[in-house]
Amino acid sequence: MMKTAELNKKQTAILQALGAQLEKPGMLYRLWVALLLVLILAGTYGLYRQILIGHVVTGMRDNVVWGYYIANFIYFIGVSYGAAMLAAILYYFKVPWGRPIVRIAALVAFITGIIGPVFILLCIGRFDRLHYLFIHARVQSPITWDVMVISTYLVGITVFTYLLLIKDFAILRDTSLLELSSWRRKLYTALSLRYKGTDEQEGQIDHSTKSMAFIMVPKVILAFAVLSWIFGMTLRPSWNSTIFGPAYVISSVAAGIGLIIGLMWVYRRLYGLEEYITGLHFRNMAFILVILVAAFGYFTFSEYITNWYSSGKWESAVTAKVLSFKEFGWAFHLANLFAIVLPIVIIAIPRFRTPNIIALLSLLLVVAMWVRRYLTVVPPLETPLLPVQDARPEFVHYSATWVEWALVLAGAATFFIFFTLAPKLISVIPISDYDKETR
Repeated sequence: MMKTAELNKKQTAILQALGAQLEKPGMLYRLWVALLLVLILAGTYGLYRQILIGHVVTGMRDNVVWGYYIANFIYFIGVSYGAAMLAAILYYFKVPWGRPIVRIAALVAFITGIIGPVFILLCIGRFDRLHYLFIHARVQSPITWDVMVISTYLVGITVFTYLLLIKDFAILRDTSLLELSSWRRKLYTALSLRYKGTDEQEGQIDHSTKSMAFIMVPKVILAFAVLSWIFGMTLRPSWNSTIFGPAYVISSVAAGIGLIIGLMWVYRRLYGLEEYITGLHFRNMAFILVILVAAFGYFTFSEYITNWYSSGKWESAVTAKVLSFKEFGWAFHLANLFAIVLPIVIIAIPRFRTPNIIALLSLLLVVAMWVRRYLTVVPPLETPLLPVQDARPEFVHYSATWVEWALVLAGAATFFIFFTLAPKLISVIPISDYDKETR
């Protein structure tokens, strides 16, 4: 018998807990997938209309040239970078409590890393000229470097995630505990790369995975820096700031951790993984989250107090627009409440450090961070340096159309459908890591 087939009690328990989903989906599962597919089809139709008619079907105009698309791009790609950094650090340093979290974090990084760049493509008016970005690239442009960094990052996170899965592919290939179809057995056979569980193979995979984890950390930092330069090197209030990069990094890592916590809670409830994703995991993740949101709160305060105190005309106009309850004030203050104040206050109280409350706070934080990304993009663009006269309101103020909403919802549906289908092919808890009876 091959070593991969010799499962201990904990590995067997994980397979049995996830077996129902790996073998056959239920009716609720099918309905949920059908709903997500409808949203994706609606977004596809919206994209067709946009390509056929042009960007006039969106709310983007001469002043507000960016909108939901760029907000979603910097949100998803930032979440991907943050999740990748967490997964790489937890794996490289072999943090004991991080064992069941690394795979979820890597999957978040991989999936959001694919979805994010799609939204920046939606801002391109001429897809037939997309290849010009590569054959006529300008080295001086941060966008050129962003394309290079994102491309190499996607290769890196794909390899890292795949290396984390090879051992489990071999277990699923060999196990007799599950009734799997022949095509799925063949798929696992191909993906497991003839892994037999020998000491030499295990050493090679562990060394390769650790090397990729080591590479991913500086790679993510570089990717963060290049993306923040696109905004920071633009002479526009709230973008042209020396703290834009650090603030973006911290908030993105916080959003990534919040999303991971939410998925931990969902998988824990759906598949009965309370023994493997415990209250300790939620509390430790919550402590990391508090440190990050506190730092983000400091950067937020520093940014707006500096703009207010400097009394620059353009800076003051953007700050007033963001703080005014007649414009973006409600969104700004509620986002700060849910993303900064509530996590710090509630997690500071021990009795509230339960998986349910931490998951709820994480959900609010994830939504609030998206709002902050929207506020990063739109208010500065709605505040021109020179007065705009005799212009229709829609040329100055941004209002998303149904096409943009359809594509935004399609992006969210794509994210959910990936994580809905993931447990059908892989174990969301790393079976192979529980090669000993002690946790």
